[in-house]
Amino acid sequence: MTNLTRHHGGAVIALTFMVAMMLTIMPLPETARVFRPDWTLLVLVYWTLALPLRIGVGIGWSVGIFQDVLTGSLLGQHALSYSVVAYLTLKLHQRIRLYPLWQQALSILVLLTLGQLLILWVNGMIGRPIQSWLYWSPSVFGAVAWPVVYVILRGLRRQFRVT
Repeated sequence: MTNLTRHHGGAVIALTFMVAMMLTIMPLPETARVFRPDWTLLVLVYWTLALPLRIGVGIGWSVGIFQDVLTGSLLGQHALSYSVVAYLTLKLHQRIRLYPLWQQALSILVLLTLGQLLILWVNGMIGRPIQSWLYWSPSVFGAVAWPVVYVILRGLRRQFRVT
């Protein structure tokens, strides 16, 4: 293999997903849980934007299955959501990457909201009760957290030369 086709940093990518999943299950007071962004989906969107030829729908599906097992939700619920968001991120990555961070955050808000909408749809299909308007707050806080997540993950990608 030549140096142009070899990938580096798979361990860094896996570690960022593990940290995101740990943040997902970290205990919080009941009042603060509604404000927890979907860290795993934020990390997936970042890596899909940064490495579209390497991270995509398959990784989104796999990470979603892990998320389902980790959170005890219906198997495939997050997998569906994450793979659809990864697909849309792949389709739009050239546009989103050109935006300044505040416009990227608005795009991320739409992607996170779509992910939550798909999860809400699956919950409705299996007969779970509809949530209050606070159900949508993780998408808003995820968009607010996006610039920080972006800067941290970009720094890791550059420091460890993830390609």
